[in-house]
Amino acid sequence: MRRRVTFSRNLTLSLSRTCRCYCKYCAFATHRAHLYAPEEVLEILDGAAKRQVKELLVLTGERPEVNPEVAARLHEYGHEDFTAYVVWACERALERGLLPHTNLGVLSREDLGRLREVTASQGLMLESISERLMETVHAGSPTKHPARRLETIRAAGELRIPFTSGILVGIGESEEERVASLEALAAVHSEYGHIQEVILQNFVPHQRYYGQEPAQIAEEAARLYWRTGVGGTHADDGPPSLGSEHPDPARLHPQLPLPEWACPVSIEDMKRLIAETRRLMPDVGIQVPPNLADWWPELVAAGASDLGGLSANGDHISPEHPFPSPHQVRKELQRDGYALTERLCVYSRYIDPEWIAQGVMDTIKVKYWSFIPRRGSGRTDPAASGAPPIRPDLVAGATERAREGLALSAAELTAMFAETRPEAIEDMRQAADELRAELAGETVTFVVNRNINVSNVCTVGCAFCGFGQGKRSPDAYEHDEQEFARRVREAVAYGATELCIQSGIHPDWSLEDYLGWLRFAKRTAAGEGVDIHLHAYSPMEIAHMCDISEQPPSEVFARLRDAGLGSTPGTAAEVLHDGVRERISPNKLPVARWVEIIEASHAAGLRSTATVMFGHIEEPWELAEHMRVVRELQERTGGITEFVPLSFIPFQTLLGRTHGVEEISREENLKHTAVFRLALGRTVASLQASWVKMGLDAATESLRWGVNDLGGTLMEESISRLAGSYHGTKLDPEQLVAAAHEAGRPAAERTTLYEIRRRYDLAVAAV
Repeated sequence: MRRRVTFSRNLTLSLSRTCRCYCKYCAFATHRAHLYAPEEVLEILDGAAKRQVKELLVLTGERPEVNPEVAARLHEYGHEDFTAYVVWACERALERGLLPHTNLGVLSREDLGRLREVTASQGLMLESISERLMETVHAGSPTKHPARRLETIRAAGELRIPFTSGILVGIGESEEERVASLEALAAVHSEYGHIQEVILQNFVPHQRYYGQEPAQIAEEAARLYWRTGVGGTHADDGPPSLGSEHPDPARLHPQLPLPEWACPVSIEDMKRLIAETRRLMPDVGIQVPPNLADWWPELVAAGASDLGGLSANGDHISPEHPFPSPHQVRKELQRDGYALTERLCVYSRYIDPEWIAQGVMDTIKVKYWSFIPRRGSGRTDPAASGAPPIRPDLVAGATERAREGLALSAAELTAMFAETRPEAIEDMRQAADELRAELAGETVTFVVNRNINVSNVCTVGCAFCGFGQGKRSPDAYEHDEQEFARRVREAVAYGATELCIQSGIHPDWSLEDYLGWLRFAKRTAAGEGVDIHLHAYSPMEIAHMCDISEQPPSEVFARLRDAGLGSTPGTAAEVLHDGVRERISPNKLPVARWVEIIEASHAAGLRSTATVMFGHIEEPWELAEHMRVVRELQERTGGITEFVPLSFIPFQTLLGRTHGVEEISREENLKHTAVFRLALGRTVASLQASWVKMGLDAATESLRWGVNDLGGTLMEESISRLAGSYHGTKLDPEQLVAAAHEAGRPAAERTTLYEIRRRYDLAVAAV
């Protein structure tokens, strides 16, 4: 799978900076009374909610109530202790749809448990396992003793609290002590499995903030940096700090000399720690702060997987070092081939009642349901969503009935899409493969074609799309006739028999523009001596043509056919359930309109494909409804040539970047492929694998899961590529033939309408 780099969109509440510790490296703590009043807290929370923040990071000093004035204020606010006040703030955050992550320092098991009821996750930096640091940087700081901190981390594991910890690098420790600290965390995690991420935080020197509020300094610095991309400037004196080997004038931060008790940190030091963390805790996220080193992209390349909270109001611990904005980070990562994706403060694998209290789970279900991972039974409560209950007991009988081509009920299909038992999935695979052999034989087909996306200008705004652009976007394009003709001629020279032409919904195009592209393609190909098949225009585009021309689909198809249209792509289907469509693309044509367009295509003598886009936010029962719609449509018209499952590519899409939707696993992809074949029964003979979505290796494996067709050579592919697909944009016929032969099957080049043009038998391949 492609590398994803995660972050949390958060806002920091430094509820109290009063601290009982005297750590030499800390500029956050104060030993005076500091405590936000309830009205100040509510103002901060209301501001966070308006900024579409997902996480409230609650930072505090260690045991602030040891200060008599803080203790008096807490009683004045009606709270018995500081933890009670934090609980109150977290409850108010949850009411506003914010998920609290608290980092209060060393806590008792009882306090951890109280916070568990109102937090999505908690954290405590181990910092270092080194005892000798208690006499240097931690002198006078009893709760910085390694044993005390490990006790809290262990108690959090016993309470099943998703937890973040980490180490400080550069505070005078040796490399052996750094590794020993990671080993200590790994030992606790191996026992409880609760550490979701480890922070490798390099120390940078700070000025002191006597009489100043770090939160205010941090917010002002962040506001400037997010608006301009320009941070502070380096001082003229002092040694280079972490990252200064690769200075970028637009992103440099203030720099001070290292204190004598500190130790220098090199990028190689950090890379070794990343490797050690991955070795010791392979299932744990590795976080590096992007505001404390200008070379963080190199640390991502070395294996760091997370950038922490890119806080909208800055870093309250290092206030003069603002975080880069998500937009700035995304641009940087894209250049290196990585996808930046939002996460919640609690990692997805912990979003489960075993780890999360019910009140917090309720907020996640309402506000952040798309982050809840698939576990076979779907992401939502079936009763609450109107879905039928999932009945695994139906799968065995449904598999046998599907093998005979019989139509399955919604409950049967829902159970099959939700199935997780390996033996049941293997039975479905065998049945799908047998049905494929009966309907399509052993030959694996493909078409030599070229995609041409004339323009990416689009007004629809689908959350799953990385292709469409606004008309004024710097990334928007529109081919002229010269460029279009060049692509057609290249396709003809390559041996293509089909052009697949689709675009965004362009606000300025008329029906004549769409007709014109067809005529021009036909004329250009004819000039090369070829009568090429035009497989063009999605149902969304057809519906748009009907709207702007005020003509019914039958008339529009008649004119398109006269202009050279040969068949219709059955795209824009996504999931044929209006509830899903409203969630991922509220401006897209509804199910009834999609069906109307495809039926009109068939009535005009123009056959079509049919597609499904799965592996995002849909539930098993919604996929079952999709298959019911497609099967009944085919039973009415018989015009569908092939069914094409398209697994969702999340990386550069809104659903992937901000809704936490991850790429579907290879195993789930193959299982769904088999169920699609069984759901169609004998109504559609051909099932296609999209190698550009799932990769050629998985597409080859899918030939055992009911697939008989490997699609087209494509030559260019923009829609999946711009969504973040990493499987290429072109395959030569020889590669598709080799894939079929690797699966032990003969291959054949076909036309769009499944006439065989050239066969590649296994015996020929062996010569």
